[in-house]
Amino acid sequence: MKTATIPSVRVEPEFRAEVEAVLTEGETLSEFVEASVRANVERRRIQAEFIARGLRSRDEARRTGDYVDADVVIDALQRKLDAARSRLAKTRK
Repeated sequence: MKTATIPSVRVEPEFRAEVEAVLTEGETLSEFVEASVRANVERRRIQAEFIARGLRSRDEARRTGDYVDADVVIDALQRKLDAARSRLAKTRK
C-alpha cells in the first residue's frame, strides 16, 4: 500500500519556532505533526463515540421511562472520587 501525504500547513515563523522548541531529542517536525494529527483523530473518535452512547442512553431512557435522578448519580460519583482520593493518599504516605 502506498503512503499518502497530509497537506502542508502555513504558519507564522514564530509558531514554527515554538513547535520546533518542544521537539524531543531526535524527533522531526514531520513526526511531531503526524503524532499530533493521530492524537486528535483518536480524541475526536472517542468523543463521537461518547456522544453516540449518550444519545442512545437518552433515547432508551425516553423509551422505557427509566431515569436515574441526578442527585443519585452525583452522590455515587462523589463516593468513587472520595475512595480514589483516599487510596491515593495512602500510597503517598
